[in-house]
Amino acid sequence: METQVASINQEVVQKEKLWTWNFFLLWQGQLVSAFGDIAYSMALGFWIYAKTGSTALMGTLMAVSLLPRIIISPFAGVWVDRSDRKKMIVWMDFIRGIVAVLVGVAAIAGVIEIWMVFAAGIILGICAAFFNPAVSSVIPDVVPTSKVMQANSAFNMIYSGTSILGNPIGGVVYQMLGAPIMFLFNGISYIFSAATEVFIKVPKIQRKTEQLHFFEDMKQGFKFMWKFKGLRSTLMIAAGLNLFANTAMVLMMPFFQMTKGLGPGKYGFAIALFTGGSFVGMLVTSSMNIKPKLRYMIFILTGLISSAFFTAFPLSNSLLLIVTLLFLAGLLNAILNVLFQTTIQLAVPQEMRGKVFSMMGTILMGLTPIGMALGGVMAEFIAARYVMSICSAITFCFFIPFIFMPSFKRFINYNPEEQTLEDIV
Repeated sequence: METQVASINQEVVQKEKLWTWNFFLLWQGQLVSAFGDIAYSMALGFWIYAKTGSTALMGTLMAVSLLPRIIISPFAGVWVDRSDRKKMIVWMDFIRGIVAVLVGVAAIAGVIEIWMVFAAGIILGICAAFFNPAVSSVIPDVVPTSKVMQANSAFNMIYSGTSILGNPIGGVVYQMLGAPIMFLFNGISYIFSAATEVFIKVPKIQRKTEQLHFFEDMKQGFKFMWKFKGLRSTLMIAAGLNLFANTAMVLMMPFFQMTKGLGPGKYGFAIALFTGGSFVGMLVTSSMNIKPKLRYMIFILTGLISSAFFTAFPLSNSLLLIVTLLFLAGLLNAILNVLFQTTIQLAVPQEMRGKVFSMMGTILMGLTPIGMALGGVMAEFIAARYVMSICSAITFCFFIPFIFMPSFKRFINYNPEEQTLEDIV
């Protein structure tokens, strides 16, 4: 009898589809707007430098764009959980589209000013703070439970794929058409995404309790994350890990510039292979169904090995060895991130996902500017390659506590088809 049940369950899983029309609409909207983002960011960098001759101003713009996301993300998450998530996704893409179109029109008319670009960056950052947790919280509701990992991989492949193809294509398009047309293209891509996302069917959030006051709702989100020991511990460790990883990665370009036999041209090649590794890692996770009980082992191994590769590559002068290690590190890191994201989506209740993903974004992104600044300061006194290697070695050490945390193992191995949330909290 048990064999028959297992056989029936297996047939059900095999019949469940990832690529439904609903999922495709959500996915292609992201694909189109991601290509627009690549074009916009590239054109923006070239335009600001041509206008002002200042790389510092470009860095300031990036910080200004990132800061609103970090600050308002916890508030945005509450709104996501209290609102119609489909409307949130559509409106955020539409607003971003209008803003980017206005920047493009101003640039074509020759009336654009630096303050307009800064204002646009702030608005785009605020919209992203609402949009990203909304999409992350919707994915488990528009695909079968057994396909959530593949869905996350398919979404993450968009960003790796557009980075691989978008940069060289964007460079050619910039030379042919210029920044104003690329600004306009980005705006149109967002509006197109919004128009297609109107047809997505997103289930309403089923609330188990009466809706609370806004700040009480936010407080409940914090309480949930704090009581969820496996998630709480994971995020605290991940925040520290992210700090040192960003400290190392911000020095990639100086490392290539300062190392004999490398240089800027080979830097672009290395970054392309690192991104290509990430793409392959997501392709792997999108085509296979990793059993919940194997997630813990795979997470630990991919974390330790990828950190070891990141530690080793800055110590080499061989381009072949560097790009090989970066490709493998990118592949393993992609698998690790998909496992982590999928587990959270499966474990966190529907009415809490927006808050959790927003708070998670604030926690993980909050230390990013500090890490970038720290890397720059340390490289003034110590060779960039040694700073990168030391920081990557520290990230390796951050993965060791996961081995000895039963709460993390219960969390990462969570199987919603056999367990309840109470089993792992």
